[in-house]
Amino acid sequence: MKRVLAVVLALAATVVAGCGVGGPESILDKDSLVIGVRPDLPSVGFRGPDGKFDGFDVDVARYVAGKLGKDFSFLPVLASDREKVLVSGPADLVLATYTISQDRKAKVLFAGPYHISYQDILIRPDETIKNVRDLKGRRICEVKGSNAAQRVVEERKVAAQVVPFADYAQCLAALKGRQVDAVTTNDVILAGLAQQDGSGLRLARAQFNEQRTGVGLRKGDVPGCEAVNRAITDMYQDGTAAKLLHKWFGKSGLDLTTIAVPQFEGCS
Repeated sequence: MKRVLAVVLALAATVVAGCGVGGPESILDKDSLVIGVRPDLPSVGFRGPDGKFDGFDVDVARYVAGKLGKDFSFLPVLASDREKVLVSGPADLVLATYTISQDRKAKVLFAGPYHISYQDILIRPDETIKNVRDLKGRRICEVKGSNAAQRVVEERKVAAQVVPFADYAQCLAALKGRQVDAVTTNDVILAGLAQQDGSGLRLARAQFNEQRTGVGLRKGDVPGCEAVNRAITDMYQDGTAAKLLHKWFGKSGLDLTTIAVPQFEGCS
């Protein structure tokens, strides 16, 4: 009898160990979450003079963590670091203007999207660019880790010159200094940048390439992904999403007349 019990206990230990090694830890198993957010995007995700994070993505992160019943801390994450902090740690979630794409889905799992926006073009006040086709032969800024400018060239087949810069602050300086003719990315990012800059930079209102902004999780955390999706659904149904969008972008000129629950990607 003792021998049988020993064998059973050994098998149970093997199964438990196998689960710990083979399966990813879910965010649901943690008491506190590390959430990656942008520190550099006005109105979207930024760090104020007091060192505290704020912005639309940051408020969404707070809401989701609250719905999950988790304590949390924020980790500053730039566009080029989003996959790295999820795959290798230390982030448990990333809400950092993280547009869902097939290439990215090969590396991480996405909940959401929690916001649908469109790619747009930021230009100088005297510029004549009206749509994506007008970027032909023009110089467009691309921030490291973003694929927005490449999408203009590869998906829209527009023969523009992509000029790389480290961050959006450098892009704005290059735009105002006439080193580039335009900056292109999600309209919410551009609206926040223009609003903070205050020099007259404006959106072309070109609206192309739907941008589905999601919550990044580690691959395999399906229960965590589904829980985040439930939180996002609640955020839209209880009116929080609309309040946050108007709070951060109500004066930016973005069209906020229709705010509906986005269609989720699925967590498989």
